[in-house]
Amino acid sequence: MAGSAWAAWAWQANASGQQLAAKEAAYQTERTNLANANSAQILMEQGKRFALEQWLAASDQAYYRALNDEKMKQARLRNRLATADLRLSVQLDATDSVGCDRVQATTSPGGVVYGDRRAHLDQAHAQRIIGITGDGDQGLIALATCQAYVRAVAH
Repeated sequence: MAGSAWAAWAWQANASGQQLAAKEAAYQTERTNLANANSAQILMEQGKRFALEQWLAASDQAYYRALNDEKMKQARLRNRLATADLRLSVQLDATDSVGCDRVQATTSPGGVVYGDRRAHLDQAHAQRIIGITGDGDQGLIALATCQAYVRAVAH
């Protein structure tokens, strides 16, 4: 009897061990599958982040290139104004009765000036106007860059 009790106990222990081993193997498989899914999701998110970083770098480069080009254009314009190579003028109101008699009514044959009566601006005033328009251009470039960023992030 003792032998058969021991055999029954050994068989039951073996069966329980096999069940525990099967449960442990299933648990390990489940954990491995979850880890693989998490790794795949992390890799996908890293890919998205890398793509966004690349886009941001290209966007920043384009922004600074456009900003630098605009600053160079403004500097050339200021230089031309300073050397009197270029003069800014404003068109006077044709209905203005107060008028300025010293304003030239005709244009030179080489110039492209629209309107009958024009007044040339002082260089200092012209420089200030160019500075103001330059600041406005920089603001428009920054706004366009921000809008492009929002459009890219929204999609």
